Amino acid sequence: MQRNLKSITLSSLTLAFAGCLSADAGHDGDAQGAQTQRGSAGVTALGDPLPGTDPVAFAAARDNFAEEEDITDGIGPVFNEKACGNCHTTPVVGGSGNQIERRFGKVEKGIFYGYDQPYDNQGGTLRQLFSNETYQSGAASCSIPVEREPADATVHNVGRRTLPLFGLGLVDAMPDAFFDLLVAIEPAAQRGTVLRRIPDFPDSRDPNQSFTRQRVQRFGIKNQQTNLVSFAGDAYLNEMGISTQSCFRGQSVLAFALDNQSNNTRLADGCNGGDLAPVQTADGIPTYTDDAVGPCTDPATGAAIDEVQDDLANFTLFMERLAPPPPDLSDPVATGLGAVVFANAGCVNCHSPLPFVTPPRPFNGVPGNYVFFPFSDFAVHDMGSLGDGIGNTGDTVAATRRMRTAPLWGARFNTQFLHDGRAKTLRAAIVAHDGQGRASRDAFARLSTSDQNLLIRFVNSL
Repeated sequence: MQRNLKSITLSSLTLAFAGCLSADAGHDGDAQGAQTQRGSAGVTALGDPLPGTDPVAFAAARDNFAEEEDITDGIGPVFNEKACGNCHTTPVVGGSGNQIERRFGKVEKGIFYGYDQPYDNQGGTLRQLFSNETYQSGAASCSIPVEREPADATVHNVGRRTLPLFGLGLVDAMPDAFFDLLVAIEPAAQRGTVLRRIPDFPDSRDPNQSFTRQRVQRFGIKNQQTNLVSFAGDAYLNEMGISTQSCFRGQSVLAFALDNQSNNTRLADGCNGGDLAPVQTADGIPTYTDDAVGPCTDPATGAAIDEVQDDLANFTLFMERLAPPPPDLSDPVATGLGAVVFANAGCVNCHSPLPFVTPPRPFNGVPGNYVFFPFSDFAVHDMGSLGDGIGNTGDTVAATRRMRTAPLWGARFNTQFLHDGRAKTLRAAIVAHDGQGRASRDAFARLSTSDQNLLIRFVNSL
C-alpha cells in the first residue's frame, strides 16, 4: 500500500510539473522574496544566465572558462585539454562534450586499489591523455612522457564523458537535508546512498562549510565533489594540469596545489616542475604551484585573508550562474502522457520528479525560492554491470559499481549518454541500465513501442 501510494504521488507530481511548465513558463516572480519563481522564468535560450545575474560579470567568467592556456600558464605536465570550454561545448559553452577521459585501477581480494599509495603511486586512477612533451626550461631540455596504464591493472581504460553544467549553482545551494529526504522516500530496492565528506575547498560564503564539517557530495559522475569551487579546482588541476592555491578564512587551500607528474615519475632537475609557469616564493606555498593568491594572513594587520584564485572564482561564477535548460513545450499532450509512462516504469525511483526549491537567500547568490526540476536524487546507486568499476583505494567492488543518478534536464542536447558515452541514444541508455536500475529497464522493455516513444518524448522535454 505504501509503495503504491508513493507511486501515485510521484506520478501526480510528474504530471503537475508538465502542466506547470505549460501554464507558467513565463511566470516572473521575486527571486529573493517569499514568492516562488519557476525554473524557466527569464530563461529563453540554452546557455542563458540565471535571473538577476550581472551580464558583464557572467560574460567575463564565460570567456575565462573558454580561454585556452599554454605551458607558460602552467598547462601540464600532463593534461586532457587546454581550456574548460574545449570539453564543455555541446551545444553551447557549459554543455556536455565528446571528450572521454580514461581511468584504470586494480582489484585484489575484492578490494579496489587506486594507485595512490607510497608502495605503488602512479598518480591515481586518471590517465591524462596528453603531455607537454619536449620543451626547453633554461639550460635544461625536458621531456614529459604521456601517461600509461600500469601493467598490473585489472580495471582497464574506463571512460568518463564530459558532463553538462547547466543549473549546478542551484544544486549547490540546496541544503544537505533535502538530499537525505529524496533518498528516504525511495523504495528500499532502489534506494540510493547519500555520500558526505569534508570539502577539498569549503565555500566561505556558506557558514555551514569548513575544514571540519562534512557536506553532501553532489557533483561528478561518482559524486566526487561537495561544492562548485572544489569541482572547479579539481578539474583545473586534473583535466588541464594547472595547480592553484587559495585562502579560506585565513587557511591556505593546498588541495589543488601540486601538479600531476606523468605516472608520478620524478621530473629531471631544472625542468620547472613540468611547465613554464613562474615559480612561487612565498612560505608555505609549493614552489611549482602554477597560480597562487599568496599568504593567507595580512602581514601588516594579522587579519585572515579569504580569497579564491581568480580563474577558480570565474569558473565557479560561470557554473553557478548558468541557468537550467529551458523545457521543450512544443507537445504538452505527448509530454504529459510520457510523464505517466515514465512514472509507472519506476524511473522516478531514482530520477526524482520532486520540485527542488532553493532557500530564501542562498549563500551563493542564486535566486531564492527558485523552483527547478533536475530529475535526479543526486545520490549514488549500485548499477551492477553498468558501474564503471572505479573507486577509492580500500573500496569494495560493490562500492566501485556506484554511480550518481544523472540529471535528465537538457538530455535532448546531449550527443552521448551514460558515464562513458557508450550510448548514443536515450533508448540505448535505458536498456543498458542494470543493478538498482534493472527493474525500470525491464519495465521499459515490456512497454509497447508507442509507450516507449512517449517516455523518451517526456525525457526530451525536460
